[in-house]
Amino acid sequence: MDILTVLPSSFGYVIFTYLYSWFMLAYLGVKVGLARKKYGVKYPDMYSDKDPVFNCIQRAHQNTLEIYPQWLVFQTIAALVYPATASVLGIIWVTSRFSYAWGYYTGDPEKRMRGVYGYIGSLGVIILSICVALQLLGVF
Repeated sequence: MDILTVLPSSFGYVIFTYLYSWFMLAYLGVKVGLARKKYGVKYPDMYSDKDPVFNCIQRAHQNTLEIYPQWLVFQTIAALVYPATASVLGIIWVTSRFSYAWGYYTGDPEKRMRGVYGYIGSLGVIILSICVALQLLGVF
């Protein structure tokens, strides 16, 4: 079975959304690496006892890594049936992680809330995944 005949043609948008998320993760990781040098936080230490700004930079990356696997699962389930909508929701979520990080990078953890609009993307793909499950079960 050829995967190109199984997946909807607009699944290509989903793949580009995944690539966008990869660039986001790489960016956040590089920012942590640069902050390690700037604030003198050596491996394997995860956080600094002296520099709360480093901790904010590290935390922005760490929090994204903590929720990324769940987002990938729901993004994929939603995209199998609703690829264009899932892509838009995914772009919203990924973009919000930049906003979240940039707010956190200020050293004021409250400014991470600049990325709160990401819930549109994450809850959107969760709802679409529920719709896919219900469709598979013949509920609607």
